[in-house]
Amino acid sequence: MRNQPVLVFDGDCGFCTTSARFAERRVKPRCETIPWQFADLTDLGVTSTRATHEVLWVTPTGVVYGGAQAVAKALLSAGGGWSVAGACLLLPPVRWVARGVYRLIADNRHRMPGGTSACALPRRRAAPRPE
Repeated sequence: MRNQPVLVFDGDCGFCTTSARFAERRVKPRCETIPWQFADLTDLGVTSTRATHEVLWVTPTGVVYGGAQAVAKALLSAGGGWSVAGACLLLPPVRWVARGVYRLIADNRHRMPGGTSACALPRRRAAPRPE
């Protein structure tokens, strides 16, 4: 069992990497921050599909939060004013708005500052049509 949470992000995405490094320098969440490409995803209890889709917060007991909830947990762990922001992100209706904003940013991260075409999420494949 780990003794601290883990924040997992997409290390191939410039926007995600810049955001994670900003959090490490300025927010200072109490966690290990690691790109999913270098994480033991099996040990963390997550799939590569989920890790490419959203930032993840994995608690020492193995509970996994994704997307806006993961951001909220990271903010809460930092303490001070950051924890107030994190707590707000968990309250309805802010939580619902945060989820939508997170998804909008994540789906368009290749268009964000620092983003490149490598940041784009894989396209969902259409189900094969029956013959």
